[in-house]
Amino acid sequence: MNQFLRERILRKLDAISDERAYQVLDYVEFLESKYAERQNPSANVFQRFAETVEDRLRAGRVSATTISETMNLMNKAMGVLSGVAAAGKSVANDIVGAASSLTTSATPLTDGSAPPPPAPSQEPPEASPPPPATGEAR
Repeated sequence: MNQFLRERILRKLDAISDERAYQVLDYVEFLESKYAERQNPSANVFQRFAETVEDRLRAGRVSATTISETMNLMNKAMGVLSGVAAAGKSVANDIVGAASSLTTSATPLTDGSAPPPPAPSQEPPEASPPPPATGEAR
C-alpha cells in the first residue's frame, strides 16, 4: 500500500468511534482473508497475546471503551516487558561474548606450531627449609 493511501485511511479512522473502528477492522480482516496478495508480517509474542485478548473481549460483548482502556494498559505492560526482554538479551550476549573470548584464548594450537612460552612468574621462588644440623644436642 502506498504511503499516501495509508495516511488517508488513518485520517478517516481517527474521525470515527472505537465501535465503528472495530467494524472496520472486521471488514479489513475479511478482505485480507479473501484477497491478500502477500502474507502479513508476523507479530511478536506480545502483540499476538494482546490481539487474542482483544478478540476475546470483543467476542464477550465488552464495551469498546473498556476494551480500549484494557488495551492501553496492556500496551504499557508490553513496553515494560519488551524492555526487560531486551536487557536480558543484552546480558546474555555479553556473557556469551565473554565466554567465547575465554575459550578462544584457551584453545590449543592445531597448526603444528609450538605453544607460546609461559609467562614468567611474578612470585619469588619458595625457600627450602634449612637442613637439620648434625651433631647438635637435642
